[in-house]
Amino acid sequence: MKNWKLPLIIVGAVVAVVLWCVFGVQSVQNRAISLEESVYTAESDIKVQEKRRVDLVYNLADCVKQYDRHESETLTGLADGMSEGNSVEDVNTVIAAVTYAYPELKSNENYKQLMNELSITENMLAQYRENYNKSVTAYNRYVKKFPARIFLDWTGYEVLKFQRLDYQAPVDAPQDLFGE
Repeated sequence: MKNWKLPLIIVGAVVAVVLWCVFGVQSVQNRAISLEESVYTAESDIKVQEKRRVDLVYNLADCVKQYDRHESETLTGLADGMSEGNSVEDVNTVIAAVTYAYPELKSNENYKQLMNELSITENMLAQYRENYNKSVTAYNRYVKKFPARIFLDWTGYEVLKFQRLDYQAPVDAPQDLFGE
């Protein structure tokens, strides 16, 4: 009865090593797939923010133009009313009516809002681009390391080539913008 224990222990150890190897190789492939998906997600995030930028620019610019037109027409109407030689009472009535209908004629606030939204969007885009580059770096680093690259070849996983985004931005900022 003592002779059956040793072969059973050896068979159990071999099975454990084989299972450990299979799960190890599969774990390498799963990690590569996870990193690849994070690159795709980061790329998609950039596209979403670029779409937001386009939508935002056109919608806010249209809003600002319409408000400018309204403000211009209102102020032109006031100026025309004053230039026609109307009495002071008529001009005061017109000014009071405009004040009640439009208590604040300041399109510069719309411009500030537009610039603020554009700044937020550009900052988000920069952040998503940085996230994309980090994801690409992590992916490339993982699939090039030993033993991951060997296991990925064994499993038939196709290693994709991702490139980091490079906008070739100037190293130094312009100094004398207004030529003074």
